[in-house]
Amino acid sequence: MTKPTGELTLRTLAMPADANAAGDIFGGWVMAQMDLSCGIRAAERARGRVVTAAVKEMAFALPVKIGDTLCIYTDIVTVGRTSITLNVEAWAQRYLSDRMERVTDARFVMVALDKDGKPTPVPPET
Repeated sequence: MTKPTGELTLRTLAMPADANAAGDIFGGWVMAQMDLSCGIRAAERARGRVVTAAVKEMAFALPVKIGDTLCIYTDIVTVGRTSITLNVEAWAQRYLSDRMERVTDARFVMVALDKDGKPTPVPPET
């Protein structure tokens, strides 16, 4: 079994309101959790506001089911002048089990913004 790569950034429970009639969680909900995770991690790195600029090559390998705990791992791979690129993995901890399965992964590009909503340089790491 492979293990998650990156830092655990978000854990949340997949609820019935997030599912279709078959009990599979909507992919858009999973993607939204990934986007939230990238926003958290990139904002911490940028020490300010960030927005999503791009999501690259996302495909679902397995479904998330009602009751699973969705675990999102983020890894900052590059920091540009105003952008931060992250690899993101979504893992499902199966209901009432220790079993973890990778559901999907993607690359997100976030852009740092100033108070006026314009791209701003990402500060150096401290």
